[in-house]
Amino acid sequence: MILEITTSSVFLIGLSVLAFFILVNSIKVVPQREAYIVERLGKYNETLIAGFKIIVPFIDKVAYKHSLKEQAIDVASQICITRDNISVEVDGILYLQVVDPHKASYGIDNYIFAAIQMAQTTMRSVIGKLELDKTFEERDSINSVIVDAVDKASDPWGVKITRYEVKNITPPQSIKDAMEKQMRAEREKRAIIAESEGAKQAKINVAEGDKQELIARSEGEMQKRINEAKGKASEIEAIATATANGITQIAKAIGSENGIDAVNLRIAEQYLGEFGKLAKTTNSMIIPQNMNDISSMLATAMSVMDHTKKK
Repeated sequence: MILEITTSSVFLIGLSVLAFFILVNSIKVVPQREAYIVERLGKYNETLIAGFKIIVPFIDKVAYKHSLKEQAIDVASQICITRDNISVEVDGILYLQVVDPHKASYGIDNYIFAAIQMAQTTMRSVIGKLELDKTFEERDSINSVIVDAVDKASDPWGVKITRYEVKNITPPQSIKDAMEKQMRAEREKRAIIAESEGAKQAKINVAEGDKQELIARSEGEMQKRINEAKGKASEIEAIATATANGITQIAKAIGSENGIDAVNLRIAEQYLGEFGKLAKTTNSMIIPQNMNDISSMLATAMSVMDHTKKK
């Protein structure tokens, strides 16, 4: 009886363990951004995406697991020959993403290895078409060509090539030394050109300043002369106006009562004054033959004034 109980218990325990094992193998929890490829009896059955899934134990099995996230793959350095026969060492990083897990499982054996090989082959081809100097300048175009070539080739693999980045382009040490000398000479050349351009511009600025100074000075001189001419004209006009006013006043005075007598007296005074000056400034003096000439002179002056008044 004890033996029977023991055998039954072992059988139940074994059955329970088997049931548990079957249950565990039938339950699959797929993580986010991953995909499981399920085969039934060796043939593709379905693709499991993220979540809780159940498969048929012993009949179904997970044959492939793929990450749907973008992956960064290091492309090892390789020797490439440029168009001008210079050996350079080039490496880079390839970014890809699985977009079709079914093709990634059955379209190629190892899509990562294949993508790396395709990137390296395309890199050698692109570098071979460029001269050494251009390889440093054309990184963006190199990246674009590699992405297009590898992406087109990987389409049957269910893989999308998102981008490629060249990390390093390393020429031989002798070429590095020559390039450094060339760059130093180019910098010195640019410095000399910049210095000469600065000296040229300085001379132009000085000449322009002198020109502006001469123009300003000539304009100032011209304005000065214009102002002086205007001043002289105003002065002449003022003198003429004052003279005219004086003559007008004299004419009015002559025409007034006793005006003629005043004129006679004024002429006599001026005659005697001028005659006295001659006596002071010269040792010899001419005396009129007849002193009555003074009165005759006055009479002549008065007759002229009378004639003018009548007109």
